[in-house]
Amino acid sequence: MIQSMTGYGKATAELTDKKINIEIKSLNSKSLDLSARIAPIYREKEMEIRNEISKTLERGKVDFSLWVEKKETAESATPINQTLVEGYYNQIKNIADNLNIPVPADWFQTLLRMPDVMCKPEATELSEEEWIKVHNTIKEAIAHLVDFRQQEGIALAKKFNENINNIARLLESVAPFEQERVNKVKDRITEALEKTLSVDYDKNRLEQEIIYYIEKLDINEEKQRLTNHLKYFIKTMEEGKGQGKKLGFIAQEMGREINTLGSKSNHAEMQKIVVQMKDELEQIKEQVLNVM
Repeated sequence: MIQSMTGYGKATAELTDKKINIEIKSLNSKSLDLSARIAPIYREKEMEIRNEISKTLERGKVDFSLWVEKKETAESATPINQTLVEGYYNQIKNIADNLNIPVPADWFQTLLRMPDVMCKPEATELSEEEWIKVHNTIKEAIAHLVDFRQQEGIALAKKFNENINNIARLLESVAPFEQERVNKVKDRITEALEKTLSVDYDKNRLEQEIIYYIEKLDINEEKQRLTNHLKYFIKTMEEGKGQGKKLGFIAQEMGREINTLGSKSNHAEMQKIVVQMKDELEQIKEQVLNVM
């Protein structure tokens, strides 16, 4: 069954000191257009992440995000360099004593603003164990997006079937007007000849000319080809994913046959039916752009 290129997936991983969030969204595109926003600690794995996404999603404008939420604990507080604080305090006190001035009332806030008092957290390296958890979470988010695409694909297939059935029904409704159209063409030509010519004419020759004219307006081949295209569209939908471009080509061929029907119709009611066919086909063409 076909898949839509529209999808959304999200997954999270709970680690000891943080929460990893993975979000992935996709829209329709002619090829895979992937943009990724990745937390700094995991950027070394960007190519691996991109490969994981591309081998599964194949097509679509994909937006991938990986961000980290730190868990606030006593251990996660930024450490203060007590040795430096003590050194700065002694210097400030000595200066105040030597100059005979009082120690500032906000001396503690002043000390915390001194250089290097707040210890910078040490940069941590990505462990293999952590990466395995994050990698599995990425695959989980991708799987959720694929499920979303499949559900959207089911809805698209249902709509396509409705459009195809409507076109087939409209095509069948053309039949009653075909013979009526032939008779009207014959009567119109005969009436025009009788009005404009005052002499007798060869009615057998006229009959031959009318047959030749009617054959040029014959739509049996167009009807047969359009019927075949309709069946092929349904068959292609059932072959699996990755059929979007192929379905688009089939829709183009359907459009050619419907346009030829319109140009050959030469009948008001038939032209109305052709317009309805075109409306159904436009709905197919619009939605087929979203098929993977």
